[in-house]
Amino acid sequence: MHQCFRNRRSIIKLQPIIMGSRIFFLFSFLGFLFAILPSVKAEPLKNTRLFREYIGAEDKNVGFSDVPIHSDVEFHFILSFAIDYTGSSSPSPTNGKFKVFWDEKNLTPSSISSIKAKHSNVKFALSLGGDTVGDGIFVFFKPKSITSWVNNAFKSISDIVKEYDLDGVDIDYEHFKASPDTFTECIGQLLQRLKSQNIISFASIAPFDDDTVQSHYMALWRKYGDLIDYVNFQFYSYGKGTTVSQFLNHFDTQSSNYEGGKVLASFATDGSGGLKPEKGFFKACNTLQSRGELHGIFVWSADDSKKNNFRNEIQAQNLLANAE
Repeated sequence: MHQCFRNRRSIIKLQPIIMGSRIFFLFSFLGFLFAILPSVKAEPLKNTRLFREYIGAEDKNVGFSDVPIHSDVEFHFILSFAIDYTGSSSPSPTNGKFKVFWDEKNLTPSSISSIKAKHSNVKFALSLGGDTVGDGIFVFFKPKSITSWVNNAFKSISDIVKEYDLDGVDIDYEHFKASPDTFTECIGQLLQRLKSQNIISFASIAPFDDDTVQSHYMALWRKYGDLIDYVNFQFYSYGKGTTVSQFLNHFDTQSSNYEGGKVLASFATDGSGGLKPEKGFFKACNTLQSRGELHGIFVWSADDSKKNNFRNEIQAQNLLANAE
């Protein structure tokens, strides 16, 4: 019995040693995990060769084949717009039942098939919403309910995507008669369904510097940012005469607002504001490239660029294609 008692005491003495070893191992393992987490959490954003252009909103008889396409960039045409409004002389909201409002005469399913056959680097998206419809009537985001809007939008957008063989969607609502929370759920749930059922392979949003607009899109980003591949921030919404340094400050601000997102640089060829190509836009892009932050360039729009033979589009694509 004495021998047995000594063995029990030895076991009792060993237990703290064993427990201490386990605790030491646990903390060592946790330390290892924390050491590698920054490297596996997410790859840092970097320069890309993505070029995107809106087309079709102004019915100026511009076709896809008119636009120069560099073979060494990833090129996205963004059809403008599909809108959930009636097409009558007095347009009104249809609660997510989208129809085509772009230049259907020139931008057809067959013309998309032709471009895709010639250019393997080209993809197509449709943009939802836009500024106005008909004779300058504002397009409002005005769902009757989240569920009914999402159901209608999923069905109507799926039909358009399949008819035109499109690859993605862009969200460009600019006027709202719904709260940021409602907008967030409608758009977030729509993107979730479109992606999970492989209707689309990418999605973008197109906010600009306006308090109401930003409150809606930033709420969407906070909850559903993982579904949004690109942020087409409308830097041309800033004032005319924007300088290079001001543009770079704006870019930093919006990159912070949409933290972790691929915020694209942008300019317009329709007389809007922002930093113009002839005033230093490409110099600003070179700076972003040197920082590893040129995630792509987009232009508004092909309809207005044809008159200048797409001079700025050619320069933008050359800049992207020649990036290291």
